[in-house]
Amino acid sequence: MTQAIQKTLRDSAAMRWTALLLLAFAMFCSYVFMDILSPIKDLMQDTRGWDSASFGRMQGAEVFLNVYAFFLILAGIILDKMGVRFTAVLSGAVMLFGGLIKFYAVSDAFVGTGLEAWFTNNLNWNGDLPFVGPILPFCEGMPASAKLAALGFMFFGCGCEMAGITVSRGIVKWFKGRETALAMGSEMALARLGVATCMIFSPFFAKLGGEVHVDNAVKFGVVLLCIALMMFIVYFFMDKKLDAQTGEAEEKDDPFKASDLWTIFSSLGFWLVALLCVLYYSAIFPFQKYAVNMLQCNLTLDAADPDSFWGSNSVTIVQYIIMLVVAGASFSSNFVKTNKGLKNSLMGLAVAALVVYCYMGYMRGTAETIFAVFPLLAVAITPILGNYVDHKGKAATMLMLGSILLVICHLTFAFILPAFKGNAVGGTIVAYVTILVLGASFSLVPAALWPSVPKLVDEKIIGSAYACIFWIQNIGLGLFPALIGIVLNNTNEPGKAAHELDYTWALVMLAALGIASLLISIYLKAVDKRKGYGLEEPNIKA
Repeated sequence: MTQAIQKTLRDSAAMRWTALLLLAFAMFCSYVFMDILSPIKDLMQDTRGWDSASFGRMQGAEVFLNVYAFFLILAGIILDKMGVRFTAVLSGAVMLFGGLIKFYAVSDAFVGTGLEAWFTNNLNWNGDLPFVGPILPFCEGMPASAKLAALGFMFFGCGCEMAGITVSRGIVKWFKGRETALAMGSEMALARLGVATCMIFSPFFAKLGGEVHVDNAVKFGVVLLCIALMMFIVYFFMDKKLDAQTGEAEEKDDPFKASDLWTIFSSLGFWLVALLCVLYYSAIFPFQKYAVNMLQCNLTLDAADPDSFWGSNSVTIVQYIIMLVVAGASFSSNFVKTNKGLKNSLMGLAVAALVVYCYMGYMRGTAETIFAVFPLLAVAITPILGNYVDHKGKAATMLMLGSILLVICHLTFAFILPAFKGNAVGGTIVAYVTILVLGASFSLVPAALWPSVPKLVDEKIIGSAYACIFWIQNIGLGLFPALIGIVLNNTNEPGKAAHELDYTWALVMLAALGIASLLISIYLKAVDKRKGYGLEEPNIKA
């Protein structure tokens, strides 16, 4: 009887995973909005006059306040002081606030207003300044809509990154001593479906009705941010009930101290993980913002006739349903432990559905539906990798392998894919395979990286440690979208059409980041062996 009384929500697998689902779906919504304009970069150039540099600066603005106003450090302090549930709701509200500003910026309602005139005449910073030029969110020559969108994206970025560290802390809280890496891997897998959702539905809503309205795509993202806030509110009450059952106080009873930062920054293991994080993610997330346009420039795509099934709106819904079958079947197979027949059936269904999805993407002839396969392999294997780290370890080795795959993929995009220009079938196959392998890399690194952080710092300051890593990571995430845009502008003739850009040097730059992350991961493995951090050891001890 005593044992029954002591049982809490955390002891129930159903409730643990329900809490995880709430957090993961909120992050899913944020991932959709994060890249909501990425698949329609060409439309932003055609309808709003955003060239590659303006587009890149707007995208990089997402992390400007996080890095240069140190908001992410503040977010970590808020998380450690106020707790998971308060910070989760706050992050959802801030994301929605920023999303509404960005929606207004790209809407027709902004055109011709006094606010548009003010943004046109102000914030014309010198983008040619040495060193600091690429990090500026506003500069001379940017359209007013891009400047205001950048401002809104700054606020969204504050909420999004705050949500990221909060979700990580929440998972540690609910899954401590249990399947932590599997839970983190599952959260990342489900959240990254937002990338595919964005790639499919952003152009769908922007072109809905036969006319281009880019604000409709952003409106779709704002609706999802409203849902994300609701998910965090529901989680708030679950988390509060858990603390009432356990008698534990929220983290605010253990106040943040400045000395905590010294403890974090004096750790060699922390710095190696942080450097690997910034190098690796800078070659992934900024690339996502240009990936669709890169495919448009390197593939020979024949768009389907709008009057045919392949060019209709209904095919978008059908293809998305098939994508969900791929994700659902492959993800579910990870949790079938004893019934091998059912497990094999689910994997067979996932593979068959993936082939159908890829065929539909080819028939539609749109780059965004081709790149949408990016997170699908991640959904399938991230839980496997997380489970492997929980029971077998080898996190440092997985970081090395993920970096190697990253380099191979970017060099393939740079030199092999353009060689298939004019060969629709061959180019599409190369693109699909490379994108899926990149998705596998994107599973290897995060599944090993984030569960390793608790092994490097004390549990009482883990929120601040995650915040510091995210802060360092955000330096790259703010810099490289702008750098990619600047490289594109400098390696292409002025006024070149959005579908004819040369991405070679931009991709080489991203491959160089992958090489640097590989070198860091090799050194990290050596340091782990010497200092005994336990990165190669399983999370669950027998």
